[in-house]
Amino acid sequence: IMHRYCGACGHQTELVEAANRVSCTACGKEYYPRINPCIIVLITRGDKILLARSSRRGTDFYSCLAGFIEPGESAEQAVRREVFEEVGLQVTNIRYTGSQPWPFPSQLMLGFYADYLDGEINPDPEEIADADWYAVDQLPKVPSPRISIAGQLIETYVESALNNSAR
Repeated sequence: IMHRYCGACGHQTELVEAANRVSCTACGKEYYPRINPCIIVLITRGDKILLARSSRRGTDFYSCLAGFIEPGESAEQAVRREVFEEVGLQVTNIRYTGSQPWPFPSQLMLGFYADYLDGEINPDPEEIADADWYAVDQLPKVPSPRISIAGQLIETYVESALNNSAR
């Protein structure tokens, strides 16, 4: 949290309640951190899911597509835009599933599922090193569901697909 001094009276602030906000020591005014909303989406196409590997150095796992929600944009619009920008695909049937706070660097990840609509995978090389469709029994290395919403989206989909195929 950036406010070391109160914007209302100029006195020093202090961290309160597990450092999720600061409060002025003189007038009591509270300051909350800025939170950056982001989307993260798992795209399905029949019995396969789209996973991508980031172009950032040192990234060896595959994950869902993600990005920031821009001002004036709904979360669903951000899903469509980010998917098209990152891999050149169009999606439909966008479904919100849950969220995850990502405190450093102050992000709120909004998780979605979406269905493939149209297009061929064409990764943006500045963001995506590789992207492809994967069957649930042939997944590459993916994030852990214990620590990330990406892993939770993938795990939930895989469990559902395996349960449906067992019927």
